[in-house]
Amino acid sequence: MKANQIILGVVAVLVLLFSLGFQEIETDHFHTEEEIAYYKKMGGAPALIEGSNDLFMASFRCGGCHGFDPEGISMVDTLGNDINVTDDWRATMMANSAKDPLWRAKVSHEVIVNPSHAEDIETKCTSCHTPMGHFNAKYLGDEHYTIADLEADSVAFDGVSCNSCHQQYPPLAGKNFSGDLIYDTLKIYGPYENPFAAPMISFVGFEPLYDEFIQESEACADCHTLITETIDVNGNLTGETYVEQATYHEWLNSAYNSPQASIECQGCHMPKVEQPVVIASGNVFYPEREPYALHGIVGGNAFMLKLLQDNIDELDLRASEMQFEENIQKTEELLLNETMDVFLTEEDRDSDTLYLQLELISKAGHKIPSAYPSRRVFVECIAQDENGDTLFSSGLLNSDYSLQNLDSDFEPHYDLINSEDQVQVYELVMGNTAGEVNTVLLNSASALKDNRIPPLGFTTGHPAYDTTLIAGNALSDLNFNKDELGIEGTGADILRYHIPIDGYTGLIDISARVYFQSVPPEWLEDMFGHTSDEIDAFANYFEEADKTPFLIGEELLTSTTIGLSSIDSKSQVNVFPNPTSDGRIIIDNEGSGIESVQIYDANGKLIQSKNAFRRNRLYVQLPATKGVYMIRIQGEKYSEIKKVLFY
Repeated sequence: MKANQIILGVVAVLVLLFSLGFQEIETDHFHTEEEIAYYKKMGGAPALIEGSNDLFMASFRCGGCHGFDPEGISMVDTLGNDINVTDDWRATMMANSAKDPLWRAKVSHEVIVNPSHAEDIETKCTSCHTPMGHFNAKYLGDEHYTIADLEADSVAFDGVSCNSCHQQYPPLAGKNFSGDLIYDTLKIYGPYENPFAAPMISFVGFEPLYDEFIQESEACADCHTLITETIDVNGNLTGETYVEQATYHEWLNSAYNSPQASIECQGCHMPKVEQPVVIASGNVFYPEREPYALHGIVGGNAFMLKLLQDNIDELDLRASEMQFEENIQKTEELLLNETMDVFLTEEDRDSDTLYLQLELISKAGHKIPSAYPSRRVFVECIAQDENGDTLFSSGLLNSDYSLQNLDSDFEPHYDLINSEDQVQVYELVMGNTAGEVNTVLLNSASALKDNRIPPLGFTTGHPAYDTTLIAGNALSDLNFNKDELGIEGTGADILRYHIPIDGYTGLIDISARVYFQSVPPEWLEDMFGHTSDEIDAFANYFEEADKTPFLIGEELLTSTTIGLSSIDSKSQVNVFPNPTSDGRIIIDNEGSGIESVQIYDANGKLIQSKNAFRRNRLYVQLPATKGVYMIRIQGEKYSEIKKVLFY
């Protein structure tokens, strides 16, 4: 905390000096330009949004007690690290939901396509992205709350702010869905029993009460299950509905929702500090509380967080570059460590084909990917020979980060890939009322494909399956979310690769990498075919953004099983004794000599390499660990593999 105070002090002095015109004095400076830039980045973020309306209060007032404590007493862990609510929250997608430029562009797109439904579209979209403006208007009796209303409402720009979650009416939380939230008046619900109520009532007029719902998935449910009315291609309501996203229902249909696991949404996205924390500042009598939930509300959209970070001033965001950076790092850690396990194994190899199995196992409590339907996960598989030349590739990207070799409509789900024009993409593909691929949410009538990997415990017999359907080829895939007996709930998919090798007998290096894209370029093509201030603005942000997909899992493998029986039968190279009891072997080739020897373990890892300078006989000592080894012997005109057992 002292370091933070020193840095803030330095920033204050620098600002004062610059304001007095000292920047024009030709002299040596104690701090370099790089240090000054760093201090500015470390400095305070813009002020949180102020104000209140008839139902809600913006985050600035909450930050007075639940923000940074310069005394270092409240909102810190036992090591003194600042973990205050408002600074963690302000750099999240939730805090910036009303200013999210993709959301603003997509609302504009939906209205352009269906202009006769503009008020209803904007009213539905603002219910989750600007709840404190939307529901205050509803509280006052207004039927619609549009983007124009948002633009005139400073409190609404606070996004999914403190009151948006904590002021929900507990008995009805998680009961209505599709943004139909029910709010209480002048009451705030928290996770601690016997709240110290007097200061909050005195300072802001809200009474703090205990209710366990705020720690349960139901607190997230009403917005993270969105069922929309379908508009046909002629712009008419059909009377049918479509499930645009159902993250909460995916969690319901999972083992995470079981009594044995009982892992709520907050368990992953708002992890708890299991130590006492003073949760408000300004009063020495405030009690310590534990556990304490961190309010970074970490999701998976690192791409959009980086885009926001790059455009703080343009979008009038209320977080600093460093605060965004902290949340980006936490997001990337969640994606890398808590999303998926990947296992690549070699099943067989003959003179024509390398047979691989790739198993993808979900570690999430919902589908991968979940939520907004632009998101996709794809598999890149590359096989290279010992010279680094590519024998096979699938799932490569173009220079604009679109996927190569996609079908004109969409890529089907695969159980087996044996051609470079096939690529495994896990995604939701929406179809309109004419059965065409569609990215207009209100025109969506059915899922043409949904092979997103389900969570552990997911079944087609669950009551929530009607909102979490599997669609397309994945339905007939015998190992998609099924074990070898056909029992559902593995939360995994097994993908096989049959890679043509056309008689190649050398080593093959294989990489299988699984990537996540939250906003693929292909998904934006239809929207970018239209123009509006919002669409054009996002197009500019997107053009400048880092669109590199995020790696969520990988496995590397070297194939060494190179037709051993046929090589042994024709070989002039002799390896003995085999098996060996002491690890010593002799490699003999009286015919043309030996140039080099490489020793690999059973997993294909190179562990020893020797040059032989064309000797006819070479003595080799295997490593101390007993087991199976692959010995690659190279001469001027040959390369052979021998399997040796050290017992």
